[in-house]
Amino acid sequence: MPAMERPVAKVAVDLPLANLDRPFDYAVPAELDAEARPGVRVKVRFAGQLRDGFVLDRAEPGERTDLAPLQRVVSPEPVLGAAVVELVRAVADHYAGSFADVVRTAVPPRHAATEKASPPTHPAPDLADTSAPTLDAYPGSERFLAALASGGRPRAAWTVLPTTTSAGDWAAGFAEAAAATLAAGRGALLLVPDARHLAVLTEVVTRRFGRGSFATLSADAGPAARYRNFLAVARGGVRLVLGTRAAVFAPVRDLGLVALWDDGNDAWAEPHAPYWHAREVAALRAHAAGCGLLLAGYARTAEVQQLVARGWLAELQLAPVEARRQAAAIRTTAADSSRDPHATTARLPHDAFTVVRAGLASGPVLVQVPRAGYLPVLMCADCRAPARCPTCGQGLGFPAGQQDGPGRPLCRWCGPLLTPWRCAECGGARLRTPVVGVARTAEEFGKAFPGTPVLQASADKPLAKVGTEPTLVLATPGAAPPAAAGYAAAVLLDAELMLGRPELRAGEEALRRWLAVTALVRPATEGGTVIAVADGGLREVQALLRLDPVGYAERELADRASAGFPPAVKLLTVEGTPAAIETALAGLELPRDVHVLGPFDLPGVDPLARLTLRAPLSGSAELVDHVRTMLSVRAARKDPPLRVRVDPQVLS
Repeated sequence: MPAMERPVAKVAVDLPLANLDRPFDYAVPAELDAEARPGVRVKVRFAGQLRDGFVLDRAEPGERTDLAPLQRVVSPEPVLGAAVVELVRAVADHYAGSFADVVRTAVPPRHAATEKASPPTHPAPDLADTSAPTLDAYPGSERFLAALASGGRPRAAWTVLPTTTSAGDWAAGFAEAAAATLAAGRGALLLVPDARHLAVLTEVVTRRFGRGSFATLSADAGPAARYRNFLAVARGGVRLVLGTRAAVFAPVRDLGLVALWDDGNDAWAEPHAPYWHAREVAALRAHAAGCGLLLAGYARTAEVQQLVARGWLAELQLAPVEARRQAAAIRTTAADSSRDPHATTARLPHDAFTVVRAGLASGPVLVQVPRAGYLPVLMCADCRAPARCPTCGQGLGFPAGQQDGPGRPLCRWCGPLLTPWRCAECGGARLRTPVVGVARTAEEFGKAFPGTPVLQASADKPLAKVGTEPTLVLATPGAAPPAAAGYAAAVLLDAELMLGRPELRAGEEALRRWLAVTALVRPATEGGTVIAVADGGLREVQALLRLDPVGYAERELADRASAGFPPAVKLLTVEGTPAAIETALAGLELPRDVHVLGPFDLPGVDPLARLTLRAPLSGSAELVDHVRTMLSVRAARKDPPLRVRVDPQVLS
């Protein structure tokens, strides 16, 4: 019998321990030679136990001749290609995590019956252009589409106009970019944050390319359907893929475009270790694969603005003057304080009722109320100014379960205040947490407009769509349903409460939510109006009034740089028991330019402490390497585990 070629299999074993985060060599038995190909699932024996793993490669024998054999090939189906292996490794390294933790989300669980069944057929996408162009309204889009059509690798940040006209149809714009990519013979990956946006995109793509011409990757589809579509992509049977967060790892062959909608949505942040963010994974993939990248949204995050400022992303946007001409009219109640002296203090000022009454004469009206699930907002009990940390300027909150009382306020970044809090505006020392519910607001509006239907929309009570008849729709942020012909008006109620959230991204998130509401309202030429119950002098409100999310992102990035927050710096948090944190810090070799904050105790039932490490971007890779080394040493010693997060979106 001839000798086997490349008889050693390099296997990524399902071992999340940091000290074992590397491939291991196993001998390939002769009877498994044909099936043990790169990318297949296998069973191996490790430390006396059977473990799952993936064959990454086949190699020639090394110095060792006593290798343990592969136990069996679970499936001969190659589900982990070389390009995805490279991406998974890059993501694990970027977030100080392990290959095993990342690959679990990159490759869905096997569904044996689906794998053995006859694969469904996917007709080729119909590339005949029969729809009205959307991207053509944006300067520079013709160069972007031409580069995609010629097989290039253009990268752009698309600031979508928040309007109900064709210029605000982001899903149609994604379809146009995909059509140009498919025409060049390459694959396209279109990503959205949740099932609601996926339904919108699916409808548009079906209308544009034909039913069955694409695959959808989403956990909501169920194990069988998700794995069936995954296999269709991995086998090369489909070139157009739609999906949610984990689909950023989809094994699209000859990838030419990754398009991602609304990167500021918190659904893009993976809730499990190593806590990667789909925007960063998409950027890493576009760089490694040499493909196009389109990051789109009504607003712009500081992370995207940083890529634009570095010249890594081009801009597709309308000038604010042109944007205001095509979108709804936007104003604040504070502008009418001369006529209504209570406009700046009343929760439901007279001008808001006027806008609602006028809107109901021609269609439905949307009222957005801050969701009850936001973290408690602390304000000065005397002047209602937001309570902010005297060190970093971020909002303050009480520890979990405490709404008032003698406890010290907490900064999510700096820890509990060491000195008594004083209001910077009036000098007051009393704090309050205003809480407003959507149910009470619905009752108030129902009494004010008797005979008008009042609907509520929230995560617990979703509404799919609203018709054209006069209706009051009260919705929490992100739950507002679209109206058939657009809303006649919208009221942003208690807008300033959203700005008082004790989070780094409170202002950015508030503006993103407000622009999403504006996108549901008819243009001003059709009578559409948006009114914000807020102080018109606030920076976020000014950005809304001017429809200038780009200018806001530029200022936000500058403020982050001066305060030392991501993305202007690299920031890592390490959490664990106080003793584990002290031991880890003592054994951690840090570069000279790393700034250490803490450790400080976090409130809760179990003792928990947090350590924050901050470094300039030039030393970010070195800092992550040092932390990974520390985690490896601790894992080898079987020390208590620690939770490490790189550039966390939110600190809880």
